[in-house]
This record gives sequence, C-alpha cells and structure tokens, in this order.
Amino acid sequence: QVQLVQSGGGVVQAGGSLRLSCAASGPTFSGYALGWFRQAPGKVRELVAGMTRSGGSTDHKDSVKGRFTISRDNAKNKGYLQKDSLEAEDTAVYFCAEDANYGTMFRDARLLTSWGQGNQVTVSS
Repeated sequence: QVQLVQSGGGVVQAGGSLRLSCAASGPTFSGYALGWFRQAPGKVRELVAGMTRSGGSTDHKDSVKGRFTISRDNAKNKGYLQKDSLEAEDTAVYFCAEDANYGTMFRDARLLTSWGQGNQVTVSS
C-alpha cells in the first residue's frame, strides 16, 4: 500500500501563496491517480483537485480554478498543490490521496486507498 507524507501548509495572509507537497513511498507512484481534498471545521471533506496517473488530465473545483494547480512529478514520487490568491474561505485541513481508479476521487472518497496525514492551512484576512 502506498504511504503518503505531506509537507507545507501553515498560516498565510489573504492573497498569498502556499505549496503543499505529497511524497509517496511503496508501490509505483505513477500507477495511482492523485487527489487533493480539504475539510473545513463543521464541513464535509471535499475534492479540490484531481489528476490522472500520467498527469495528462486534471480537474479543479470551480471555486479554486485559476488559483490552485495540481501537479505531479512521477520521477520523484511526489504530488503538489500550488495555491495562489488564497482567500479566507480556503482555510481548512488539506489532504492528499491516491487510488488506482481516478473516478473514485469523485464517487466516494471513503473508498480511496491511501491518505496523507493532513496539513492545516489558515488564511488570515
């Protein structure tokens, strides 16, 4: 099973930028679709961005389009979420996740194979 270790996160002012990283160990990273989720206090966990195994296709939640960018470097076994123009509403715990089936990201996150430990991102206004 893939193990995911996240880094990044922290406190940033509105309008600022942060990059989250997700380092994978175990089976081949390139064999898994990558997703970034977030969960704000009192809210359900939601998919922010997803990327297919090859990186050839991506999807971003409407509210983050143009501000967040998902990417991956299969040679380094790492995934990233670049977040620009951050808003207070982006405050949440962010998680990376992987699964062999990209569609699972959208259907039912509870079925995903592996999760990172989560990083708190706080945007101050």
